[in-house]
Amino acid sequence: MGDQLIGLGFDVHPRDHSRKLFLGGLRFDGEPGLRGHSDGDAVCHALADALLGAAGLGDIGQHFPETDPRVVGMEGIELLSRTVAKVRVAGCAPFSADVTVIAERPSIEPRRDEMRTRLAAALGISIERMSVKASRPEGLGLSGDGAGCLALAVLTHG
Repeated sequence: MGDQLIGLGFDVHPRDHSRKLFLGGLRFDGEPGLRGHSDGDAVCHALADALLGAAGLGDIGQHFPETDPRVVGMEGIELLSRTVAKVRVAGCAPFSADVTVIAERPSIEPRRDEMRTRLAAALGISIERMSVKASRPEGLGLSGDGAGCLALAVLTHG
């Protein structure tokens, strides 16, 4: 086995009641969305940053700047797929990923497997190598008041 590269990603967005909520490439009906230049999908954005970090290619702000009108409203899963293409051109291939969603709502558990499937497909890895977890901040700290959502991701290139 060659060198194993590891990347860490983090993303956070405030709630926006005028938008639909997208997390991990899935739409969560009945929940307020997240403010962002794209669709605000913190899960996909954290994974994209982890991908770029592991490949030594910077961050999503460099590759998908807010000043680029093509990014406006872009779905997070599309941004993630485009990031995968960029790292593959650089000679890296995602091997495994682990993401944690930190928010009071929505509950991720009922859609965990659906999210794992969607993210694994975008990354080009098997579902067994895609982990999705969630934690509620119980009213404490960042997003504990329900005002936003954040995600942490670790990704390896093999």
